[in-house]
Amino acid sequence: MDVLIHLFVGLHIIGIAALLGGFLTQMKAMGQGTARFVPGMLHGALTMLVTGVVLVGLNQAGDHHINTIKIGLKLALLIVILGLVYVKRDEEKVEKGAFGVVGLLTVTNIFVAVLWT
Repeated sequence: MDVLIHLFVGLHIIGIAALLGGFLTQMKAMGQGTARFVPGMLHGALTMLVTGVVLVGLNQAGDHHINTIKIGLKLALLIVILGLVYVKRDEEKVEKGAFGVVGLLTVTNIFVAVLWT
């Protein structure tokens, strides 16, 4: 069971890397007002959602303690990220504010995961 959990943690990290990497590659374009949500950002966020749900299930099945408030906050942040990226994925240019919010929420999600013990 631990190997399976570690596998999904690795996939979860790959998802966050795709989301954050997509944001970081568009930072220069954001400064010019031409940033857009790249497909990798949507795929990374969806990967995070699926692997996160699987991780919660695996940890509950293994009788591990789950901090439901932390998981709920991370899920809420991810739903906002997914909503913004999904709705604006086909736009040629995304407003700086919306793009910045996705980056801020992504970084917040990372720090919640790492610092909240």
